[in-house]
Amino acid sequence: MPDPEPGAGEVVVDVERAGVCGTDVEFFTGEMAYLADGHARFPLRLGHEWAGTVSAVGSGVDRAWLGRRVTGDTMLGCGRCRRCRRGGQHVCASRQEVGIRGGRAGALAERLAVPASSLHALPDGVDAALGALVEPGGNALRAARAAAAVPGDRVLVIGPGTIGLLTAMFLRVAGAEVHLLGLPGPALDLARGLGFPDVWTAGTLPRTPFDAVVDAANDPGGPARALELVEPGGRLVLIGLAGSASTVDTRDLVLGDVTATGVLSASPALAGTVAAYAAGQVDPRPLVAATVGLDGVAAVLAGRRPEGAGPGPKIAVDPRR
Repeated sequence: MPDPEPGAGEVVVDVERAGVCGTDVEFFTGEMAYLADGHARFPLRLGHEWAGTVSAVGSGVDRAWLGRRVTGDTMLGCGRCRRCRRGGQHVCASRQEVGIRGGRAGALAERLAVPASSLHALPDGVDAALGALVEPGGNALRAARAAAAVPGDRVLVIGPGTIGLLTAMFLRVAGAEVHLLGLPGPALDLARGLGFPDVWTAGTLPRTPFDAVVDAANDPGGPARALELVEPGGRLVLIGLAGSASTVDTRDLVLGDVTATGVLSASPALAGTVAAYAAGQVDPRPLVAATVGLDGVAAVLAGRRPEGAGPGPKIAVDPRR
């Protein structure tokens, strides 16, 4: 592939670290919904979790960006529609998504071209490994905020993957009593190792009231199960996506006076995530099991864990290897 050139309003970033996401795997297997509805098509260069250094700027871009360490928003709205003007570029009907939608090439490469308006500068305390975890962290921070937990609230997170564990970390910062529900095995062991003692399987989950439940899993029955577990007057947060339709009885929502929130995109919480990482409030680095070069990406997308990988759910990519 030719090196990208920055268009007007764009920069080119030398990618130092990228993350492999479940969305990337869905593209690799052909299950990603955007392929069916026409929002994406092959060929496509994946990668929407990234960090790097600005190496070139296009016309109209402040040259002060040159040499700065950055990450960036995945969601690129048109900037003109009502949603964009109201700060909702992440739900713009005409949006591009880096490495996902609208033909916008992603970060699984040595270099990446993105609009300067999408950049977030990284402070010295946030290295490339952390910078590539800002995007999933932003999704998790939004989920934690939607749970609206205050100190002493009991919150259940279903699905101890990358987003679920990051959500648990942000909820812990908020003072919540965090519980995690998942399948027996390494994921729950990792959660315990991260300092979460209240870790359960479906067979061991205690009958205890949960003020909020976050569904971060990909089980079609997860949302209905989450609704069963949340207290009347509580909050239901849906951030996981299943490969088939999930059904929820809205009578249970209404009669339980439950507030339900869906979370799409990290966009509104990227700055907050960078700040939390820089302050040491949340350290997501134990979630990274291994770091591979670009030549190792295909095997990872095919479901093969690198030799010597740790217990974490995230595989990172260093294009300079």
